Amino acid sequence: MKKIVIASGNAGKLREFSAMFSSHFANEKIEVIPQNEFNVEEAEENGLSFVENAIIKARNAARQTGLPALADDSGIEVDAIQGAPGIYSARYASRAGYQGSESGDAANNAMLLQALADVPQAERSARFQCVLVYMRHAEDPTPQVFQGSWEGRIVVNPEGNEGFGYDPLFFVESENCTAAELSKEHKNRISHRGIAMQQLIKNIKL
Repeated sequence: MKKIVIASGNAGKLREFSAMFSSHFANEKIEVIPQNEFNVEEAEENGLSFVENAIIKARNAARQTGLPALADDSGIEVDAIQGAPGIYSARYASRAGYQGSESGDAANNAMLLQALADVPQAERSARFQCVLVYMRHAEDPTPQVFQGSWEGRIVVNPEGNEGFGYDPLFFVESENCTAAELSKEHKNRISHRGIAMQQLIKNIKL
């Protein structure tokens, strides 16, 4: 049984990865294990791009566990605010000094809506980005990189109860609903992470 550590502590991401791996690698002897089962200390994400941060996280997990590691770095880019929150999506509100009563995802969403308060619908284009990095070991000189983008726009009011993060604000034109109104299975097929995962499945060298 080949073991791969997932370099993430994000529960939403872990659920999506587990579902994707179980459906796409069902016939292969691969066990996907979250890094928290090894008490991996979180890496400092001090890169300036999604790919840099994903490499940092994958190398950190591989080094601490001795196993191949798969890391994800993802976030949302909003054109009207110069691509923010970008690599800081997970900590957007805390970095910006948000003063509201919300916390976590709710605070990030509230902060984004606040930043776009005067931006009309036609100018709220956005996209989710996902970069996956697979490292065979901590000193791997050729990390394998897979990337997916998912186009949409930011709505004025949150809609839907599925997903996590910015999903309630991200309207997908082709589906005529927000990402949070999609079933988990459908989202996993068409999302930024799903697209990056499809690239990984086709091209990964384990």
